Amino acid sequence: MASAEPAKEWQTTEWFNTPEPLSLAALRGRIVMLTAFQMLCPGCVANSLPQAQRVAATFKSSDVAVIGLHSVFEHHDAMGPNALRVFLHEYQIRFPVAVDAPDGTDVPRTMRSYGFQGTPTMLLFDRDGQLRRHVFGHIQDLQLGAEIMALVCEGLPPDTTLESGQDGVCATGGCHA
Repeated sequence: MASAEPAKEWQTTEWFNTPEPLSLAALRGRIVMLTAFQMLCPGCVANSLPQAQRVAATFKSSDVAVIGLHSVFEHHDAMGPNALRVFLHEYQIRFPVAVDAPDGTDVPRTMRSYGFQGTPTMLLFDRDGQLRRHVFGHIQDLQLGAEIMALVCEGLPPDTTLESGQDGVCATGGCHA
């Protein structure tokens, strides 16, 4: 996993599946997995969104926040907020999803500021809001789970045992340095 680098706030216009807009600052204290996607992207629909749903179901929401970012850089007319609302309902996506803010070009603001090569893109932030991983394409579940668990365990005292919760399993053993 890469060393931490300062993270930029997301620039969004609309949020779904959350009562209020979210930010990295508001999510401090939790690991954040952001999945940037387009609803017409086959790799997003087949791999990254189901993976994000598995992460959300596996880890306690108090430890790991899963966020979707709809970053449209093509077919803008077909992928507006109304179509996204239907898409999220049909695919049963329950984690918070934001719409990346347009900037007058084909590439939206957050996508441009983070240098996304396309979709799907996954960003992984530590508890301090520092960007720790930036992946274009797909990462295997086992590797992603290990990286998330390493971030969950960072800064915890040795031999800390993390308990399972109703909203997911954090760990079955202890965290060791």
